[in-house]
Amino acid sequence: MSCVVAVVGATGVVGREMLRTLEHRRFPATEVRALASARSVGSRVPFRGGELEVKLACAEAFDGVDIALFSAGAAASRELAPLAALRGAVVIDNSSAWRADPACPLVVPEVNMDAAKDRPKGIIANPNCSTIQMVVALGPLHAAARLKHIVVSTYQAASGKGHAAMDELITQTRELASGAEPTANVFPGSLAGNLLMDWKSGSLPDWSEEELKMVHETRKILGDASIGVTPTTVRVPVVTGHSEAVHAQFHRPMTASEARDLLRRAPGVRLFDEPYAPGRHPQPREAAGTDEVYVGRVRDDLAVPGALNLWIVADNLRKGAALNAVQIAERLVGG
Repeated sequence: MSCVVAVVGATGVVGREMLRTLEHRRFPATEVRALASARSVGSRVPFRGGELEVKLACAEAFDGVDIALFSAGAAASRELAPLAALRGAVVIDNSSAWRADPACPLVVPEVNMDAAKDRPKGIIANPNCSTIQMVVALGPLHAAARLKHIVVSTYQAASGKGHAAMDELITQTRELASGAEPTANVFPGSLAGNLLMDWKSGSLPDWSEEELKMVHETRKILGDASIGVTPTTVRVPVVTGHSEAVHAQFHRPMTASEARDLLRRAPGVRLFDEPYAPGRHPQPREAAGTDEVYVGRVRDDLAVPGALNLWIVADNLRKGAALNAVQIAERLVGG
């Protein structure tokens, strides 16, 4: 089956990655439309050896569209996604706008693709990047032993905040190397040579919005509101590639040996199964530009019997955003 695809936010860092992913995976689209806000109209973005002219993202732009991939921010998604759905498009939205909506499934194809069948608003939500890579790794373990409590610390790359953040990290790094004080316009301080808590406050005191996303999204994707999730999200001076240190407890004891057996067979996972040694572990430099979720340092916890510790790394622009959305579209088109 071929179809017409629209990419909304096509000039942004994730929108461009969506176009690259559609091209790389030879998605069966008879037409791809690049859509964006008025300030980007008329610009051009590369696709399939040529270029697409960017058109205005408005209601009429979705006429005849079968699948609309959105990465234009929550405000634009709240306005335009229902209009696209009314015109018959299945919307796959990468923003936070629809993730908590009970009428919009929150989908990671390797974990809960069946949820996409029930979409009364015509909108499927793409989870947060840090949540996606974690549930890809923990999904098969949850199916085997049911997760009870997750403690996760993230090490999130600058690209999660967009083009300007990536550029600012590079500029700050040069300034720091020259002995100058780094200039901070996008970040709330210097990210170069530093770590930042780089998200606005959430709905609960002392918790960031990003941390609370991981709590609610993990429960929704895995279909279990009883799972305890204790996150700490941190921005690190890496351009692309999120990393996570995860401690997982289960309703029945899980050994590292059993977990490794499950992860070897898990879709979308690349398991690092060698004995621990310095430098022999998943790294964001290696994960950048790849599709898999890298899992390593799978080990039995020393203090909690039957619990595990894992190190999880992925390209946040690909599996954490663009690839996950395109994989959902592929499953829909493939039936």
